[in-house]
Amino acid sequence: MQRIGLTGGIAAGKSVAARRLAELGAVVIDADVLARAAVEPGTPGLDEVVEAFGESVLTPDGALDRAALGRLVFDDPAARERLEAIVHPVVRRLAAEQEAAAAALDHGAVVVHDIPLLVETGRADEFHVVVVVHAPAVLRVERLVRLRGMDRADAEARVAAQAGDDERSAAADVVLDGTGSDEDLRSQVDALWDRLVGEQRQEAAAGL
Repeated sequence: MQRIGLTGGIAAGKSVAARRLAELGAVVIDADVLARAAVEPGTPGLDEVVEAFGESVLTPDGALDRAALGRLVFDDPAARERLEAIVHPVVRRLAAEQEAAAAALDHGAVVVHDIPLLVETGRADEFHVVVVVHAPAVLRVERLVRLRGMDRADAEARVAAQAGDDERSAAADVVLDGTGSDEDLRSQVDALWDRLVGEQRQEAAAGL
């Protein structure tokens, strides 16, 4: 089994790469999806979030109000650390369960962990290959404003809150260029997939 860590700054194109990898046959484990599952109504995770931040982070029907929680933690590093201490262990457990299930079905599976904060959480050493989808911060801000309708100040704050481009690239084994079209990025993913599958076949032939 190959364990791939996939990351990239917001609006760099990571989601395009993840979707293409899934189309090619990878098992993609999405940390964002698992983070939402970790705090669904009725979970211990949500109970811990409410205990830490109060009932103001709940909607009237008892679900997590992500916007309200975001306002509390975005500009407060200590609050963000408290939230991460609740959510991240659950996400890692759920990801490990999904990875184990994939390995049980196919010992040669390519498992891609799609983790936006892979670099920020110091997890680069956990994977056989770390793939970073790169686009300069200024371009990502423009995409957030133009494509997602985000206020420019909010977009700049979102980008600034993540790891810097140099820090992310330094952790990469493979850098995919996210500055062009989606089609161009998918072509790069195709080439990466051919390389990964080729290496896997070579290892199998060598008895590794």
